[in-house]
Amino acid sequence: MQTSYMPIHPVVLVLLRRTSEVDQEFCSLLSPLRIQPVYGAQHPPLDPRLTKNFIKERSKVNAVPLKTKKASSFHEFARNTSDAWDIGDDEEEDFSSPSFQTLNSKVALATAAQVLENHSKLRVKPERSQSTTSDVPASYKVIKSSSDAQLSRNSSDTCLRNPLHKQQSLPLRPIIPLVARISDQNASGAPPMTVREKTRLEKFRQLLSSHNTDLDELRKCSWPGVPREVRPITWRLLSGYLPANTERRKLTLQRKREEYFGFIEQYYDSRNEEHHQDTYRQIHIDIPRTNPLIPLFQQPLVQEIFERILFIWAIRHPASGYVQGINDLVTPFFVVFLSEYVEEDVENFDVTNLSQDVLRSIEADSFWCMSKLLDGIQDNYTFAQPGIQKKVKALEELVSRIDEQVHNHFRRYEVEYLQFAFRWMNNLLMRELPLRCTIRLWDTYQSEPEGFSHFHLYVCAAFLIKWRKEILDEEDFQGLLMLLQNLPTIHWGNEEIGLLLAEAYRLKYMFADAPNHYRR
Repeated sequence: MQTSYMPIHPVVLVLLRRTSEVDQEFCSLLSPLRIQPVYGAQHPPLDPRLTKNFIKERSKVNAVPLKTKKASSFHEFARNTSDAWDIGDDEEEDFSSPSFQTLNSKVALATAAQVLENHSKLRVKPERSQSTTSDVPASYKVIKSSSDAQLSRNSSDTCLRNPLHKQQSLPLRPIIPLVARISDQNASGAPPMTVREKTRLEKFRQLLSSHNTDLDELRKCSWPGVPREVRPITWRLLSGYLPANTERRKLTLQRKREEYFGFIEQYYDSRNEEHHQDTYRQIHIDIPRTNPLIPLFQQPLVQEIFERILFIWAIRHPASGYVQGINDLVTPFFVVFLSEYVEEDVENFDVTNLSQDVLRSIEADSFWCMSKLLDGIQDNYTFAQPGIQKKVKALEELVSRIDEQVHNHFRRYEVEYLQFAFRWMNNLLMRELPLRCTIRLWDTYQSEPEGFSHFHLYVCAAFLIKWRKEILDEEDFQGLLMLLQNLPTIHWGNEEIGLLLAEAYRLKYMFADAPNHYRR
């Protein structure tokens, strides 16, 4: 295969710079004159009517052979990916040679004149141009935050499209917000507070205000979800951070918060010492990566809070120290305890509007509740992470019994459970679900005995089988791994999490007390 390379003449570039609003359909006239090689794609043929007599002879270039067969297994995938680095042919080209700089000035001027002429004709009809561009719905714009965004749009607007959209083969779809609202607990659009929810909220308040809160009853009520208004105190109680006795709670909070900031004074300055530098450096790198699309977590003050929490925890737990993934586990607690002081949408809230005492309380409570959580799964983060490896193996055995077809599909294409389920165990599905869903999921985890360490296994199994149709439709290693690492859960809400938890509970009921049922 021969591929011709031809740069745009400088005269054309000068003329184009003077016309900043040139439509794309006119610019396409120049495409035969500036074809560039694209690795892994077919090169479009040159139009002989436009290029005849204008392109001079040049040396032949060996093209990269195209792969027509997708990698169906891990080993084929591993072999093929090395080809992506084989770009020697492009690197060896001398783009400064005279053959690349020769372009007949007549064709350059003619093409530029045609572009300007077409563009001037377009400007004669400004009404049409303005009406076309003004009718594009605002929902087509990239939405960084969904605090004020609406997912629905008027059906009549779909008929009015920008001319650029005509060139797209895919149909128009509503743009999904990059981050769905944390406070939007139900993606199905249900009313914010039904009669049943008001009744449940009242029952929670009665339980929490009693002299000695019945923790068993509180767990039973919390399993199907905790109302937002009482979630902060409910989580403190269920995690074991607060005592059930109401008279002791205020003193306990005061003592634990002072104890945490005592750790800050004692240990935090040591982050610059040589034997702690690696730990602090890794934390400092990971913090900006924590929920990067949510503005709340990109605020410097919030990142400083997270750094202190993670560093103090790592110093006080030398058996594991800090491990990547622990940074994600702080976020649900921080959001829940922040919501105690914030009425509006949390994800865009500026924490500098809160007092120093309030921020200290949120920070200390997040630290202690995260510590309680990690106490039950610390073997996930010790050397070689044996807890995660055991859970992934248990997941494999469980799936082999509940859905042998999916299990055999993975074996056929050499997909190892560790390649996708490691993150599920390490981050407790936080990378797979929106944050609002994680918070709802943790309502149940804290209501379950050993919810984070034991029940999570069955949630992962139910989560995997939820996508069985999509999994079975993929017939190569790369496609399977891409699917499992990018599952479409952006629109999930309470309804989907409720169904997932119900299926997980069914699996637990069937297999938890009879482990031989899923052992071969």
